Amino acid sequence: MSVAGLDIGTTGAKITVINGDGTVVHTGYQDYPVTRVASSHEMDAGEVWSTVIVLLTQATVNVKDIDAVGITSFGESFVVTDQNGRPLLPTMLYTDPRGGEEAALLSERLTDDAVFTISGVSPHAMYTLPKLMWVKRHRPEVFASASYVFLMGDFIAFRLTGVRKIDVSLAARTMALDIRRGVWSDEIFRAAEIDVRLFSEPVPSGTVAGTILPGIAKACGLSRKTQVVLSGHDQVTAALGSGVLKPGSAANGAGTVECVTPIFSGIPENSFLQRDHYPIIPFPGKGLYCCYAFNFSGGALLKWFVERYIGEDAARNKSSGKNVYAAIEAQMQDTPTGIYVLPHFAGAATPYMDPQAKGAMVNLTLAHTTPDLYRAVLEGIVYEVRVNLERLQQSGIQVQSLRASGGCARSKSWLQIKADVLNIPIERLSNDEAGTVGGIMLTALSQGLFNTMDEAVQAMVRVTHTVEPRPEMVRVYAEHFEQYRGLYQALRPFAG
Repeated sequence: MSVAGLDIGTTGAKITVINGDGTVVHTGYQDYPVTRVASSHEMDAGEVWSTVIVLLTQATVNVKDIDAVGITSFGESFVVTDQNGRPLLPTMLYTDPRGGEEAALLSERLTDDAVFTISGVSPHAMYTLPKLMWVKRHRPEVFASASYVFLMGDFIAFRLTGVRKIDVSLAARTMALDIRRGVWSDEIFRAAEIDVRLFSEPVPSGTVAGTILPGIAKACGLSRKTQVVLSGHDQVTAALGSGVLKPGSAANGAGTVECVTPIFSGIPENSFLQRDHYPIIPFPGKGLYCCYAFNFSGGALLKWFVERYIGEDAARNKSSGKNVYAAIEAQMQDTPTGIYVLPHFAGAATPYMDPQAKGAMVNLTLAHTTPDLYRAVLEGIVYEVRVNLERLQQSGIQVQSLRASGGCARSKSWLQIKADVLNIPIERLSNDEAGTVGGIMLTALSQGLFNTMDEAVQAMVRVTHTVEPRPEMVRVYAEHFEQYRGLYQALRPFAG
């Protein structure tokens, strides 16, 4: 027996196949285009579907007995289709600027408090429902001809099986799910003047959607008995794939976006999560939820700094087979820089959710070097994580350790800075694709390869090493953080 995990991202999709003992027997990746201009950020869902078919076909060349395919995907972005699942217009990404007026309208009709109490999120243009309201208002002819509205995960599942089901963690990214009951909120849909029947049926994460359609099975070389599993929203599956199953620990996705996903039992009775814009998402396990604390400029900011300011060194290192990031980290002093980098270079995410916020570098002198600036960027991103962890603590959510995955987690220097600034141990995982791993774990569980999620974690999640905080550095960084703490408010008037 083998199971596959499909991870549908905003710029590309990947597939991983494991056999019965958890060994990876195949991987594949293919990207697709995304169009970003000032007025729209869009992708073609048809391109995503074509990519999935290519990945499945390539997988069956190497693996003949794939019993199930689990689907993990990014959230918010939706696909408007006809009754056959053919897209009727381009898919708006969550960063697309449209939907702001519609989000404000929902606030007027229901109040922010009511929307958050039901859906776990405050009205915002990034979510599905306001953008769909925009389509109804500005593209009425398309909306009138629509048979279904999918998010990317249930769109692919429908095209593979003909069944319309969506897991609750992905459905929670629409701004229309009743997160306590795990069903669509009739109240929110009425306020939005959208027919709830356009959407797929919400089901628990890890549910089998159905069996693959015969024509698709034949085209891809799959068995007609192959099942399709709804694994969930990528950040939820990344937490699972990090082995984070219980309150007290959190996953740290150190990639393009820096995201911390803590797990907690029950929804806090206070209003701190709402105040600080932390979305609440149903998590696999009785009474469990998670939230996302994130910064848009994580690895993206590092990449920007390297490409813009040490581009020639990067080119020389690349031509000689060296890693430019490792090369500059080898030149850094192992001490706080005293430079404060506000990492809002793509706007501020939690706890501010301020799209107009700007980045800044403060406290520079003529004595500072390029490695100093690079380390300051690392520090700034981690300071922002600490801001979020302190806000979460106010709501009663304690994070006692982080499990780090993603490309940026390869940096030993950054992991040590995180341990020192946050004063908690950072556990480095062996696999950087935690989202894919988590999706596979849920899929394998549905097929009986594992009896429990704990068993799946023992088989598939490995901690390679733990980075402990150093008491003296913890003390020094605490002093620097007190200087950083007020930087956003001090500089916000200059952002316009």
